[in-house]
Amino acid sequence: MKMSQSHQQPALSKCPGCEEPLDAGDLFCGACGYDLSAVPARPDDRPTMAITVPPAAGAVRWPAAAGTGSSDVPAPVQHPADLPVTDSGGRPPAEPEHGQEPVGGPEAGPVPVRHDDRAEPGGAADSGDFALAAPDPRTAEHTASPATAPAHGAKVCVACRSGRVDPDGYCENCGHAQPRERDHMEQELDAVAAVSDRGLRHHRNEDSFAVSSTALPDGSPAVVAIVCDGVSSASRPDEASAAAASAANEALLESLPRGTHPQAAMHEAIVAASEAVNALAQEPAGAMEHDAHRHQNAPACTLVGAVMAGGLLVVGWVGDSRVYWVPEDRAQPTARLTEDDSWAAQMVAAGLMNEAEAYADERAHAITGWLGADAYELEPHTAAFKPDRPGLVVVCTDGLWNYAESAEEMAAAVPADAHERPLHAAQVLVGHALDGGGHDNVTVALLPFAVRSQGAGSACETV
Repeated sequence: MKMSQSHQQPALSKCPGCEEPLDAGDLFCGACGYDLSAVPARPDDRPTMAITVPPAAGAVRWPAAAGTGSSDVPAPVQHPADLPVTDSGGRPPAEPEHGQEPVGGPEAGPVPVRHDDRAEPGGAADSGDFALAAPDPRTAEHTASPATAPAHGAKVCVACRSGRVDPDGYCENCGHAQPRERDHMEQELDAVAAVSDRGLRHHRNEDSFAVSSTALPDGSPAVVAIVCDGVSSASRPDEASAAAASAANEALLESLPRGTHPQAAMHEAIVAASEAVNALAQEPAGAMEHDAHRHQNAPACTLVGAVMAGGLLVVGWVGDSRVYWVPEDRAQPTARLTEDDSWAAQMVAAGLMNEAEAYADERAHAITGWLGADAYELEPHTAAFKPDRPGLVVVCTDGLWNYAESAEEMAAAVPADAHERPLHAAQVLVGHALDGGGHDNVTVALLPFAVRSQGAGSACETV
């Protein structure tokens, strides 16, 4: 998620810890978890010899590889077994004890593997994403040895299933960073389900959601789904999205039972969410002194929500998260019910580009509307629909719709039994984004819409 105003990011192209490539704006390395905000300044001197190396007279001289060709032909690989075995002072090592294999021999133990290694270039798994830092916990079987087995009740590593997790959240056995509570979240009520996932490239989940249900004054049900996407270039985007989702949900649960029209209630909820995000920027200036590298711009996020109440479907949004309508009868037309607050949408609306051209531009996802103290004038968008047929309401962040952008593509990704199994369908949609690359956080909420009686038609009212 990007704001229309650019913010200065640390000019790092590779992680100082593992030398893996970095994306612009990353605060942590996605491979090894290195805190990029704490990168030390480059020293003035650059010694060429470590202080533990013996003087030059006792240094080890590595032989040249045999068969070296011309400058245009690389030298053959020098294997450890081809080199004379010496210790750090250049002397032959002591004879191995009985039962041990010589150092560098054919039966030498396995070479340690870096847990941040990427797939081999050009290989089958070379998709541009990092390979798993450890065996997939869904398929790998592990047996904990008595020496490394965690104490009873201790947290066990999700990757190797044998190591104890230290207080910093890393496995003491394999070093794998453990998932945080917000890395993957799921919730299901009777008439709504939502799933949020960190994705494959971000170091944390900056999305948030809230789903709930209540009753109108006449006793009929009202179902609420709010989805928020933190603006990564802003300060504390994860806190902003959580505050906005919670505030909007609470506002709707307060106003709907009082009889407030759902569309007016949605407008009030977006205003309440905006005030909650604005409040995050009002903390004392000294609150961030402990982290001199932390971004100082105001917390920000987008918001999209849907309410089903009294036969109406009401949606509201600020930013580029979306709502799609997928009819139960897939032969009927699908639709996108929101319009992005983004550079691409503005270009299309002004007739300067068609949709394909606009969204192919690198500026496409620069948003022009968001919640936050440094936002332009708040302009909540709301729309009310009265569907005349059953369908599914898909509320999602761009982490999903980037991989199913058109209404037809989204409908094709939604499982056929989504109305009966909304949680499973939400899980499938998140998996669709992860299979597509998972370059962003992914959040989706699904609301099956049932029509009790056929009406004369459908109505739409937009603000």
